[in-house]
Amino acid sequence: MTAITEGLNLGDLLKYEAPNLYSRDQITVASGQTLRLGAVVSIVTATGKVKQIDPSATDGTQYAAGVLMQPCDAALIDREDGLMVARHAIVADHALVWPVAITLAEKQSAVLQLKSLGVLVRKGV
Repeated sequence: MTAITEGLNLGDLLKYEAPNLYSRDQITVASGQTLRLGAVVSIVTATGKVKQIDPSATDGTQYAAGVLMQPCDAALIDREDGLMVARHAIVADHALVWPVAITLAEKQSAVLQLKSLGVLVRKGV
């Protein structure tokens, strides 16, 4: 019998959010990237568009601004239909998606940045 593996879904990532969509922001994901559900994202200061966090950057993307609530394929063009958790929420640590080269210290810093926005990262199943 073939085993079927289900990928992560929003319920695996988002453990709590405030009512009336208060926790969510609609965003534009900058072109040139394909992001997965749970990607820790940041905002490019000059454009207001969202990219995956890059701790070594100097354009605003070095600071965590939220967590992507859906996969987003912006490989060719900007996607204006993105959605992120930006405040007053709890997310599961195992469902977060980080850049490959990020260090433990950079992750911890980003988690503290999320906490300052009211997005708490908790150990969960």
